[in-house]
Amino acid sequence: MQTYLLALNPTDSVVSGFLPAAGRLGLSVTLLTDQPEAYGPPVALGPDVEVTGCDVRDHRAVISHISRRGRPAAVFTNSDHLQVQGALAAEFFGLPGKSWQATLRTKDKALMRRHLAAGGQESVRSVEILPDRPLGDCVEAGGVPYPCVVKPREGVASEDVVRADDPAELLRLCAEIRERRPDAALVVEEYLPGELYTMETLGDGRRLHVLGGFHTRLSPPPHFVEERLTYVPAHPDPVREQILGRLELLGVGFGACHTEFVVHEGRARIIEVNYRVIGDHGDLLLADLLGIPLFDHILATHLGRPLPERLETRSDRAARIDSPCADRAGVLTSAPGATDLTDGDVRLVYRPLRPTGERHPLHRTNRDYLGILRTIGPDQRAVDRAADAFLAAQRWEITP
Repeated sequence: MQTYLLALNPTDSVVSGFLPAAGRLGLSVTLLTDQPEAYGPPVALGPDVEVTGCDVRDHRAVISHISRRGRPAAVFTNSDHLQVQGALAAEFFGLPGKSWQATLRTKDKALMRRHLAAGGQESVRSVEILPDRPLGDCVEAGGVPYPCVVKPREGVASEDVVRADDPAELLRLCAEIRERRPDAALVVEEYLPGELYTMETLGDGRRLHVLGGFHTRLSPPPHFVEERLTYVPAHPDPVREQILGRLELLGVGFGACHTEFVVHEGRARIIEVNYRVIGDHGDLLLADLLGIPLFDHILATHLGRPLPERLETRSDRAARIDSPCADRAGVLTSAPGATDLTDGDVRLVYRPLRPTGERHPLHRTNRDYLGILRTIGPDQRAVDRAADAFLAAQRWEITP
């Protein structure tokens, strides 16, 4: 069965998750990307994977390219940037897929805020700043209280997401972001206090499974870099229902979704909805932790196959993910290599993300990650002990 996978740069989710799952499902994959050279030589991803150049950000180019070979079995993407294009292409060929309206509502943070408010589910004071509008006029007219957060309307990975504590700081931050992204619309919204969590869901358009979530530890303000995620098997019922209600209003319920929200005094409020599976190795950890073929299930929904009424998941283990970050710009001169080890009943998997010898600026996003540590064990205390010991024993040296 011929399947099209839309992608930008290579990711572990695609290379280590979805492509092996496609092989298990017997699919022939054409990977459409605007960066074909980044995927290596033609046979690098296996005999049943073809890498082809395409302007994947343009749904018209995607549809035109696919149409040359006739109707495929599925069109799929795990990219934040390509969900609308993937949904439109699937709909054009009459294939199972996400609602393109829902993919647009979740990608566009201003649109998401307006839709949730109009549906009576959640109101967050915010203002949208279009590229051609004066910063001062928009900020003053928005009525957003301080502290507040400014972010690109369609940004990802906490890039250029910054907290501002007063009007002068907000205007300075907006000007800096506009200089880096002159064509990007910005959103300024009230700062939402509380503990940060995620909810991971998997649906087939008829039933929706909740796979638990994570409690997220962030870097100190004013930035929002995710440094640690601790697995949460189940959120309290009131919180779970609040988030599921918002997802239903947004039209989310097909394939995987990674939702970030804060909980303050029992009230859950959405930070953002990423209509794809959790990244940064969180998906690899979930598949291992829960003992389910997660990537196979996600692809199967795009083939029109129903999910099981009940997912047989393991519930006897704890887990966390740690992401050591660079604290300065410079050259990474020393760092641990890939490691797989067992400490009693705890299993640890460390994968470096940045090779030694390369110079990098400081981004204050997940682009600063030096590596990712996945830890799974019988209980949280054992997981925390093993992960803390491993991290304390490693050295990452950056030379300015």
